[in-house]
Amino acid sequence: MAQTTSRSELSKLPTNKTKQLYRLPIRFYGYQLFVLIVLAVLFTWLSRDETVDRWITGFWYDATTRGFPLQQNALLDLLNHRLAKYIAIALGAVALFYGAFRRNARLVTAALLMGLGALVVGVLKSISHHSCPWDLVEYGGKAISYPLFGAIPADSGPGRCFPGGHSSSGFMVMGLFFAFWRERPRLAWFFVALGIFLGLAMGFGQVMRGAHFFSHNLWAGWWVWFSQVVAYGLVSAWFAKE
Repeated sequence: MAQTTSRSELSKLPTNKTKQLYRLPIRFYGYQLFVLIVLAVLFTWLSRDETVDRWITGFWYDATTRGFPLQQNALLDLLNHRLAKYIAIALGAVALFYGAFRRNARLVTAALLMGLGALVVGVLKSISHHSCPWDLVEYGGKAISYPLFGAIPADSGPGRCFPGGHSSSGFMVMGLFFAFWRERPRLAWFFVALGIFLGLAMGFGQVMRGAHFFSHNLWAGWWVWFSQVVAYGLVSAWFAKE
């Protein structure tokens, strides 16, 4: 009798159960596909038209000195280019190690998705022939600009400026959505909003320095979210247990 009671009591004790991955509903992917296609069309138009990019960049360019006054600004570099990036990376690291410690596959996966988003943008940026504004002839440089999907000119410059690499460190926070959607959907969408805010803010800091056009950062956010949605769909389809 005592042994039976003991087993009964033990069964009531809390256990450190692994939080397994879950599958998102098909309608989620259908909605994301629609949104991503619409945004891709819009961003392609903005990138090829270039009017909005040039208008925004013009606010931070000094035609007298033929340069960007904030290009070497120490405070902007510290707060935006370094501190903000390190905070976003630290958030991903905390999610990874805490998730591993708590055997939370959702947090671990979300942290890896954060890294994946930034990695995809980094790879695309490394093979891009688009040069940064401060390298272009129009802004005191020597490189020739060309529209997205346009013919690459011989003197396109150093390139490696599209999409916006720095802003991807902010956008990657959107990956935390996948850790919380099932149990805390509001928190999940909060991380999407936070990632968008951080990505745009960090990207705009680079626009102010002449390091990127605004559309570069929009595309960075697009690629981060696209890669995270696709990767989670594939991983959860394989590993998720219902």
